[in-house]
Amino acid sequence: MTSTAFDLDSPLPLHPLTFHAEDGADDEVTIGRADTGEFGVFPADGAALLARLAGGAPLGEAVAWYEREYGESVDLAEFLEVLDEFGMIVRDGETAAEVAPVRWRRLGVALFSPVAWLLYSAVVIAGIVVMVAVPEVAPSYSHVFFTPSLVAVLLLALLGQIPLILVHESFHALAGRRLGIPSSLRVGRRLIFVVFETSLDGLVAVPRRQRYLPILAGLVADAVCVAGLTLVAAALRDPIGGDAGFAGRVCLSLAFFTLMRLVWQFYFFLRTDLYYLVCTALGCLDLQTVAFAMLRARFARLLRGPARPVDESDWHPRDREVARWYMWFLLAGYAFVLASVAFAIVPAVLLTVDIVVDRVAHEPSALGLADAVAFLVLTFGQFVLAGVLARRERSA
Repeated sequence: MTSTAFDLDSPLPLHPLTFHAEDGADDEVTIGRADTGEFGVFPADGAALLARLAGGAPLGEAVAWYEREYGESVDLAEFLEVLDEFGMIVRDGETAAEVAPVRWRRLGVALFSPVAWLLYSAVVIAGIVVMVAVPEVAPSYSHVFFTPSLVAVLLLALLGQIPLILVHESFHALAGRRLGIPSSLRVGRRLIFVVFETSLDGLVAVPRRQRYLPILAGLVADAVCVAGLTLVAAALRDPIGGDAGFAGRVCLSLAFFTLMRLVWQFYFFLRTDLYYLVCTALGCLDLQTVAFAMLRARFARLLRGPARPVDESDWHPRDREVARWYMWFLLAGYAFVLASVAFAIVPAVLLTVDIVVDRVAHEPSALGLADAVAFLVLTFGQFVLAGVLARRERSA
């Protein structure tokens, strides 16, 4: 695209844009389209020129204003090319996007109203009180085996959590939608784990202090779910025998799985919610990518091998600064996760498989064989799915 593609005496056809300057970063402005989630960081002078164009000033008039104001000429062809790459310019055959109202915005406002916060606080506090008063309902790994059937345990672990995970992700989405930010849900991967992810790309268009709640909303949902499930199990518990019944044991098992997902969030080097919280608090844009590139370069130097070429021109200065120490934390974090897989998860899986084989050997019935096969398929199927997703990511 070149400057001759547009009439200098007419306004530049632009989609509705949002402008946001980071706190303490007067030399940079985040500009983008809330309807598509595409955003870019512009220098202050470029943002001023774009703001004038977005206000309806003719292209030539805006360029003349810039040259008078800043004493520099404008490379108009390059400037228009950048705007086109970010999808800001209305192309031939397109119409300017309309800023449509975000669906479920009122529900998002209601879910994070003062009344809702009082309710969440009451549930969490009550749950903690019950866990202390009745230790038998406090989350424990023993609650995972709510039934002798390993397949039933695994099915609850794989399928029973789906509604709770969707609640987690819905809280993210609705916390963003209450700010007018559209969102989407997708399936992703963290190492060998298949996960659901909420896309809130438009979050960069709001002030930093407003981003924290959408980032942490999922953790709020998890805390409320753990407490709520514990309260239900406690209510179903037999005061004499102490058994919560089948439904109560299911609740306790789900509460433990949900608590483990809460703990997993602290592995923020796997791009969990807390990773994005750290990036937001430190003012980083793509810390993970920069840290990985620095680690690869460091190992290439240590091994005296050829380093993979990296375009560092796209690195944000803040990412570069933080990545110098974060890359070592990143390395330690991945080592810890891989060690836990090697020394905890793999032995546990092998032990469970041994139990299955032993059951089949001593109870060679059709039902026992079906139970064993179903267990093995469900156990290893999720890792196969993670591998398929990883391959698709590399080929994309």
